[in-house]
Amino acid sequence: MWLNTLLLALRSIRRNLMRSFLTILGIVIGVSAVITMVTLGNGATMAIQSQISGLGTNLLQIRPGQRMGPGGSGGAAAFKESDAEAIASQIGGVLAVAPEARTSATVVANGRNWTSSIIGSTNDWLTTGNWSIGQGRAFTDDEMRAGSAVCLIGETVRRELYGTRPTLGEQLRVRQISCEIIGVLGSKGQGAFGNDQDDMVLLPLKTLQRRVTGNTRVNTLLVSMGDGSDPARVTSSLTQLLRELRKLAPTDEDNFNVLDTKQLAETLSGTTRVLTTLLGAVAAVSLLVGGIGIMNIMLVSVTERTREIGLRLAIGALEREVLLQFLIEAVVLAALGGLVGIVLATGASIGLSAVMNVPYVFNPGVNLLSFVFSAGIGVLFGYFPARRAARLDPIEALRHE
Repeated sequence: MWLNTLLLALRSIRRNLMRSFLTILGIVIGVSAVITMVTLGNGATMAIQSQISGLGTNLLQIRPGQRMGPGGSGGAAAFKESDAEAIASQIGGVLAVAPEARTSATVVANGRNWTSSIIGSTNDWLTTGNWSIGQGRAFTDDEMRAGSAVCLIGETVRRELYGTRPTLGEQLRVRQISCEIIGVLGSKGQGAFGNDQDDMVLLPLKTLQRRVTGNTRVNTLLVSMGDGSDPARVTSSLTQLLRELRKLAPTDEDNFNVLDTKQLAETLSGTTRVLTTLLGAVAAVSLLVGGIGIMNIMLVSVTERTREIGLRLAIGALEREVLLQFLIEAVVLAALGGLVGIVLATGASIGLSAVMNVPYVFNPGVNLLSFVFSAGIGVLFGYFPARRAARLDPIEALRHE
């Protein structure tokens, strides 16, 4: 009985292919929209997490001022290199501490020039930022103490100034000084805030302070916590120590701020997930519209096939068999729309992921749930027309013109 009923339903769908296609169009759009939105949202979340993790593992960024962003320092005193040394020696659970000073300058080499970020720090900067050295070496202790004219460059600077030429041992002019390139950093690509992380030149901190900027300002302290460290405890200890070092009274507000990049990643990821859920819910409305379309077409189909239904009932067909036939038609239509929607969503997700530069994350749960939901739409909106067909009076149905 089940097989015969399914064959009858498929035959009826095949007789009206155009109408069947238009019937499932709402389901197709709804399923493809839901899957595409959720897939792109998951990809964006993963991209945010990956980019922020690229800033460093368990990283705390400490900057002068009461808030982050331009103008956030509010005239607060800059840090000193000794502050980084005090944190490294007095705070438990800290893996590495790097003082960082930054500026921007035009660098010149090989007859070319390029404007890049100039960073002054120590070798601990490589540890806090999860940087690898693709070619060459890091600074020696003597080079950092003496403020020697040596540097490491990012992949973007290497490509723009040297192309395919060897770079180790070459001279790079940074403002008024010429420094020897001793290493090329491994590429990281785009950062969490859209910046090119590879567009930079790293100098020893004293070299930048004495020969480039002319001051001893340290803009940022980068603190990398060890695995298993409690961020809240480390942050509390850091705050207390820095208040002492900066001679703040108990009633004074902190004139520095501490940013936990892990907490930032969780906040941004949570926001992205909420937006993804919201967009998915809006797209799911199309499924309900598609279900209403199926119900309308099935009601039209019942009216058109009234004599056929009456004939089946007159020769002994049971009400449940007629009910099952029309219910299966509705479910097959909805499920077919779900399958087509999944195929379209997969193609759209792959294409849009490439355009948006986010990873494509296949989520079998969302695809399966969308398909099951589309089939459920068929049951929900197909039951009323099927019940109406099953309850027709055979005699009245045979008289129908």
